[in-house]
Amino acid sequence: MAESSNDEGIIEVLLDRFETQRLPRILRLKEKVDGGEAMSDMDIAFLDQVLQDAKHIKSVADNHPEYQNLVVKAISLYQDITEQALNNEQNSTE
Repeated sequence: MAESSNDEGIIEVLLDRFETQRLPRILRLKEKVDGGEAMSDMDIAFLDQVLQDAKHIKSVADNHPEYQNLVVKAISLYQDITEQALNNEQNSTE
């Protein structure tokens, strides 16, 4: 019971951070790379931190299937951004 209560607190904090901090910046980053721009060093560091956080989030979501769809969609968004950024980098060096 205590673990479930602890998970609920962690999930609440993670969801709030995702909604208010991570998602808005990720969406701006997606617009940037979709527009053909390269990611800056700060963008790369941010995305790296988000991906590191995703590992922790996944471990919590594994015990709460109701959040797994959200986690999968977020990770897919991160993957789309990194793939597009790589394409942009490759196109700029050709």
